[in-house]
Amino acid sequence: MTNPGAHNFFMLPPRWDKAAYLPSKTTGAAAFSILPTLQYSTAAKAPERGVALHIQKAFTKPFSTVPPTTRKDFPGQTADAPLTRLYWDSARRKDNYNVSVYNCKKYFGAGYTQNNTKECDEYPFQSTYEGAARWKHDHLGERNNFSVMPVKKAENGAAGILLAQFYDNNRILDGPDDGFLVRIVA
Repeated sequence: MTNPGAHNFFMLPPRWDKAAYLPSKTTGAAAFSILPTLQYSTAAKAPERGVALHIQKAFTKPFSTVPPTTRKDFPGQTADAPLTRLYWDSARRKDNYNVSVYNCKKYFGAGYTQNNTKECDEYPFQSTYEGAARWKHDHLGERNNFSVMPVKKAENGAAGILLAQFYDNNRILDGPDDGFLVRIVA
């Protein structure tokens, strides 16, 4: 019989949490890395609802997302496959964006923005190394291991603000040593 109070403790090595893009009045500090979780809500009045529903679909029905592929395994759900922040490589962020928009146009039509009321939402996020153009840069994973979907512009903007605040509040650094997870709640 296992001890119901026992927990497996997972800890990453310590890191120095200073970066020019993080809001701080200090010079940084040594900190133990943790795996923080970004939380989005599907509640009817949640400002980020459309994005949360999109990510929920990617997590629960990956093969119903576009672009289609026979192998989808979205990162950001477990500690062994976290998302990692992409800050310094603006060309790679732009590639993530361009691949996402190309696929929104391809699968939802050139008018997917519905008179500028919707935007192309992508998961994994444009601001992560796991984004839509990952295969072009590090040749890891499947070419179409991402999902795009038009969502209301306001909801996409709200989700982006929450993500930026999450990065700042949790002092998420660029690169592979500082991962995070995504959790969808009702």
